[in-house]
Amino acid sequence: MKTLLALLLCLGLATPALGAGKVVATPYAPAKVLFDFYFDDPQKIGSALFWVRSLVNTLQGSPYDYAAEDNKVVVVIHGTEIVTVAKRNEAKYQEVVDRMRYYADLGVSFKVCGQAMADFGYRIEDFQDFIEIVPNAITELAHWQQLGYALILPQIQDKRFDIEAIR
Repeated sequence: MKTLLALLLCLGLATPALGAGKVVATPYAPAKVLFDFYFDDPQKIGSALFWVRSLVNTLQGSPYDYAAEDNKVVVVIHGTEIVTVAKRNEAKYQEVVDRMRYYADLGVSFKVCGQAMADFGYRIEDFQDFIEIVPNAITELAHWQQLGYALILPQIQDKRFDIEAIR
């Protein structure tokens, strides 16, 4: 038993120290990205915009430094989050409207499904000035993918744990 314990102890000491992670700079090209926003709760659009932020900030920051016009980013909106871009709801959704306007100024296109617009009882003039109305979200998603845009579907989950509690 003592021999086995001594052998295990020696093997443990012979194990090399664990290394640390390392940062790599993947050689990203300018983006051609299509985000599909279709949520069951309009509040989820705030979290989904962090996905847009992650893409745009990374590519416009160092070491990539792409200009806004280098990146082609389209967001198609056709779920309950459509209410967030209606002018009459601006006060309620001010933070996300401001964020969308900021990204629109950086060249991100925000498109609302015309069929969803009708289903919600909205008209074109009911939307923020940075919103473009397209005939149909599904057809729009297919169109941009046929042009080579990468499709990203933000997965927004309900937060059940505090980060500090699960570290």
